[in-house]
Amino acid sequence: MLARIANMSLGRFMLLYASPAAIFAVVALLLYRGLSLDPREIPSVMIDRPVPHFDLPPIAGHDLGLATTDLKGQVVLINVFASWCVSCRVEHPLLLELKREGKLPVYGIAYKDNPKDSAAWLHQLGDPYSRTGADVSGRVGIDFGVYGVPESYLIGKDGRIAYKQIGPITPDDLKNKILPLAQKLQGEG
Repeated sequence: MLARIANMSLGRFMLLYASPAAIFAVVALLLYRGLSLDPREIPSVMIDRPVPHFDLPPIAGHDLGLATTDLKGQVVLINVFASWCVSCRVEHPLLLELKREGKLPVYGIAYKDNPKDSAAWLHQLGDPYSRTGADVSGRVGIDFGVYGVPESYLIGKDGRIAYKQIGPITPDDLKNKILPLAQKLQGEG
C-alpha cells in the first residue's frame, strides 16, 4: 500500500485521500459549531425595523384590540400567545408580575387561536395585557416573523422592533435582557 501511495502523483493523492478528509473535517467543525448554538438566539431580520402594519380586533369580551398605531411613542412588550400553548402558561406569571409592577406595558397577540378560547384562558389565569388583538389567521404573526408561540417583541418609542424573545420568557431573560433594554429605550428621546 505504501509503495502504491509513493508511486502516486501528489495531485492524485490529494484528490483521492486528502480532499475527502479535509471536507469531513470542515463538515465536522460546522456541526460542532451548530450544536453549541442556543436555538433561542435565532437572529431576526426584524430587529431595528419598523413594526409591520396591522390592525387586529380585540379578543372576545375585550374592548381594546391592537394596531400599529397603538405602539408609537412608548416602549412596549408585545407577547404572542395562544390558549393551546403549554409554554405560554410557563411565562404567564412573569407577565402578570410585569403588569403589577408597571415597569413596562405588555400587549398581547392571540396567535391562531379562537378569540373566545383566548378570552377564557386570560379570565382563568389573569390578564397581563393592556390590549389584546386576535390574530385568528396568523397573518400578523407571519409579518412579525413568528416561529411559534410564545414569542415576545420589545418595541421602542419609534415603533421599531428592538428585541425578539423566542420561547417563554424566564426570570433571567426579564432581569438581564428585556428590562435593561426597555429602560435604555425609555431613556432615549
